Amino acid sequence: MFWNKISGVYDFVENIFNGKVNKEITQYVASLTDGNDDVLECACGTGMFSLPIARRCRSLIATDFAVGMLAQAQKKCRHQPNVIFKKADITSLDYADESFDKVVAANVIHLLDDPRKAMDELWRVCRRGGVIIIPTYINKSSKSASLAAKFFNMLGAGFKREFDEESYHEFFKQMGYAVSEYHTADGRMPCCAAIIRKMK
Repeated sequence: MFWNKISGVYDFVENIFNGKVNKEITQYVASLTDGNDDVLECACGTGMFSLPIARRCRSLIATDFAVGMLAQAQKKCRHQPNVIFKKADITSLDYADESFDKVVAANVIHLLDDPRKAMDELWRVCRRGGVIIIPTYINKSSKSASLAAKFFNMLGAGFKREFDEESYHEFFKQMGYAVSEYHTADGRMPCCAAIIRKMK
């Protein structure tokens, strides 16, 4: 699997190419959590979001489909006793309805064959009054970002779609989810976080 193969160098490439954006967006997402939150993170990758979230929340279950990525994330969060790592499929989560206060799925929607199924699962496991947070790279509007996406695709990343801000907003409308807020970190490959609140 592509993501297992690159797990050992993923952070290095990400930080060299897009470190400023990654720092801003991870800090923003972490700021949406607090010490009372039980958080589920899907597609945690190497733990770029996991560590800042874990430092703020009560508990974090960080999941990914790629065991290589999970291994890197575990190393990064080895001093965080409130984190559990598990292999999981975002389109079929093994958790009861309304189990988590915050649900995070970063940089994965564009990779999925069936994003609607994933969205429905994220909604299902989020508690009423909770928040679903979906940061995604916006690479259609940036030449350097688009080239980077094409490069990763040639290596085997398997992107199913690319977004600019307009098409990202339209994606959620078509899925039937009302986004209450968007936050974009600008840079070489901008990242836009969609915030969906599950009303009580």
